[in-house]
Amino acid sequence: MRTHYFIIKEFIIVGKYFGTDGFRGTANENLTADHAFRVGRFLGWYYGELKRRNGDDSAPRIVIGKDTRRSSYMFEYSLVGGLTASGADAYLLHVTTTPSVAYISRVDSFDCAIMISASHNPYYDNGLKLINGNGEKMEDSVIELVEAYLDGKLEAFGQKWDELPFAKGDKIGRTVDYVSGRNRYVGYLISLGMYSFRGMKIGLDCANGASWTIAKAVFDALGAETHVINAEPNGVNINENAGSTHIEVLQKYVVENGLDAGFAFDGDADRCLCVDEKGGLISGDHILYIYGRYMKERGKLVNNTVVATIMSNFGLFKAFDEIGIDYAKTKVGDKYVYEYMKENGCCLGGEQSGHIIFSKYASTGDGILTSLKIMQVIMSRKKKLSELAAPFVEYPQVLENVRVKDKSAAQADPDVQAAVKSVTEALGETGRILVRESGTEPVVRVMVEAESKEICQKYVDQVVDIIRKNGHTA
Repeated sequence: MRTHYFIIKEFIIVGKYFGTDGFRGTANENLTADHAFRVGRFLGWYYGELKRRNGDDSAPRIVIGKDTRRSSYMFEYSLVGGLTASGADAYLLHVTTTPSVAYISRVDSFDCAIMISASHNPYYDNGLKLINGNGEKMEDSVIELVEAYLDGKLEAFGQKWDELPFAKGDKIGRTVDYVSGRNRYVGYLISLGMYSFRGMKIGLDCANGASWTIAKAVFDALGAETHVINAEPNGVNINENAGSTHIEVLQKYVVENGLDAGFAFDGDADRCLCVDEKGGLISGDHILYIYGRYMKERGKLVNNTVVATIMSNFGLFKAFDEIGIDYAKTKVGDKYVYEYMKENGCCLGGEQSGHIIFSKYASTGDGILTSLKIMQVIMSRKKKLSELAAPFVEYPQVLENVRVKDKSAAQADPDVQAAVKSVTEALGETGRILVRESGTEPVVRVMVEAESKEICQKYVDQVVDIIRKNGHTA
């Protein structure tokens, strides 16, 4: 049995503009149309220069997708302006999901890809997610060059660049309508449906986001009686009381309409949460358990390992222990989950939030793919979703964020460490404590999972009281 004692110092590599999931900010405040133009300028020039240095004079090919935010059109046109001005050809998928952009980037051999989305954030935020030619998140080395260019400090290919050259004449890039790429992605998803969904009543909450046409098309093609909500985007209602961040809407809808299951996506559809026929929430942890067990039973679980994060529920690890599935725990973030999977040859991983990665089929979390995989288990095992999830008992959890003067000092305090050790010993194999620094705020997070809320609260209070008593709070 594993030790469930965690004091974690979490370092999140972020730059001035780009975080772990792209360049994100409030549209035209800290992420502007000019930023997008310059990102396009750099990428068009950089990939063109790479080609030229390899003796290839052809234009770089860069594919772009966007979600339904009003500002996504503005950023799309700004990116196109920058890309074509630098001599790249811009291929437009139009409104589509992040995983579809990753898929097309990989299978159609694009130099790179850009997804315009702020994922589950409100409509007034937006973001630029950079994806490499393998359909993976862009390498840090390229991100660093983008940031250097934005700050006027670019050094690349052995020299300093005060400004990048503009393409001229027939070297100016062109724009290509590439909606056919999005349609091929829909076809790809349909091809993964191993069973007909005929006779199944399925609810889909599209969050007024990027999945609003794709998800229904896939489920309809596979024979489901498809009931769709929040599929009327108007530019400002993305994620508004809808989708995976407001799962209660779909829970109510499934029960009221007597549906067999429901699936809720976020704004760019790279995550999915599920609802069983009783209206119960099926979290990302439940999905990992259901599909991990399904794969193990069929002898398909590579390395007999599922990759989760340190924030996955203690009950998930207990449930895996009971059926003999090994697990790895990464830092929070699907980026780290994917990196571990790639390095260690694992085929299934994800987060509580519903970012689930099936590495055989995708290089990123894919909400619609996740819903299809859960449907596959339902149809194969001929069981209701609630029955499939039942063996995994989620442990109660209490999490408290403590604002501190110095995160490292608070965690390194011998009294704090002793308190955490004492809680660990008291819980034994009935729970766990996790103390973690925030990567972005002056906050230490104290989390306990145990057999009851009361026990959780008791032990959280013990540790937090020591942090306060020793003068660490801000």
